[in-house]
Amino acid sequence: MVRISSRRLQAGFAAATIVFALAGCASGKWGFPYKAPIQQGNWVTSEQVALLQTGMTREQVRFALGSPTLTSVLHADRWDFPYYYKPGYGKSQERKFTVWFKDDKLVRWQGDEQPDLQPFQLANQDIKRSEAENRQTLEDAQRAKSDDERTRGNVTITPPAPTDSSTPGAIPVPGSGSPTPL
Repeated sequence: MVRISSRRLQAGFAAATIVFALAGCASGKWGFPYKAPIQQGNWVTSEQVALLQTGMTREQVRFALGSPTLTSVLHADRWDFPYYYKPGYGKSQERKFTVWFKDDKLVRWQGDEQPDLQPFQLANQDIKRSEAENRQTLEDAQRAKSDDERTRGNVTITPPAPTDSSTPGAIPVPGSGSPTPL
């Protein structure tokens, strides 16, 4: 019989544990390696765009939309508000919005469809939605429990109806004097 020392046994178990851990991390389900989401630019909402009016000053536009991400010395009468988001895993988003000035007054604006809410509002909306779902699940569970308790207390057992004694294999029902079929 071969004797294996406890140190060799421990080393073997440690090596097997490391191999299994690394094999589990290699699958895409563990999120390894971590890819950080990338967010760049200005998040402009449709509500902010609705504030724009021709003839506004640069400061009024800055107050409505925030500071522009891109300004150019060559195009001093144009502000660009690009937005780019690349999640760690998934499809990227890209939006553009541009405003033009003439004599320091807003003359026009153009861009992609802008979202209705800010990112923190979207997160709050998701939290509120999950809280509502949890509340509904709890209410459903309580309603099912109360329905179950109500029906459990009102269970009635009805005995089989008496039959005539001519049925073969019948069992007599107490108090009826006649047998009941099996």
